[in-house]
Amino acid sequence: MDDMTLFLVVAIAAVVIVALVIALLVGRNSRGGRLRRIFGPEYDRAVEAAGGDRREAEAALGRRLARVRAYRLHGLSKAQKRRYGEAWAHAQAEFMDDPHAAVRDADKLLGEVLQARGYPLTDFDQQAEDLSVGHPRVVENYRAAHAIALKEDEGEAQTEDLRLAMTHCRALFDDLMGEAPRRRMRAQDRRGGTSHQRAAA
Repeated sequence: MDDMTLFLVVAIAAVVIVALVIALLVGRNSRGGRLRRIFGPEYDRAVEAAGGDRREAEAALGRRLARVRAYRLHGLSKAQKRRYGEAWAHAQAEFMDDPHAAVRDADKLLGEVLQARGYPLTDFDQQAEDLSVGHPRVVENYRAAHAIALKEDEGEAQTEDLRLAMTHCRALFDDLMGEAPRRRMRAQDRRGGTSHQRAAA
């Protein structure tokens, strides 16, 4: 092999390696971008929880997506929406006389609505993760309300804390009463999900 041929082989190999590295980086950034669009602020929370390791965070978010897509989620019937709306109005009215009972009732009602939509009853952390897939903008409200509920269990929650908990619960309640989760996930897919994720839906 003469020097010119050797030079060409080395040059072609270098170009191929550079192209593969670029493709790998673009693919990783593209996946991260899709997950960021789907999860919103939850993406950054997952990265922080993974100690800044984006690859680990994205793998965890991918597993979360797959798990929730396996649930049989569905919207609420008109009768259910009416019944839950009346129950929420009762809890809200109750707040004036007994804020502690109102927050407990609101929390119980959220659990009922989640079950009615097809979410399984699990521990709080998994339930929050599950909600982050279809309701990424309000899952922090759920976490904040839960933190206040824990203070309430220890007798440390003040009336203003309880009012804030009701506000957080209301944001999630309104979101859960909205569009069917499958339709929302399909809309997220159109904005940035992968074909594999679409097939899983």
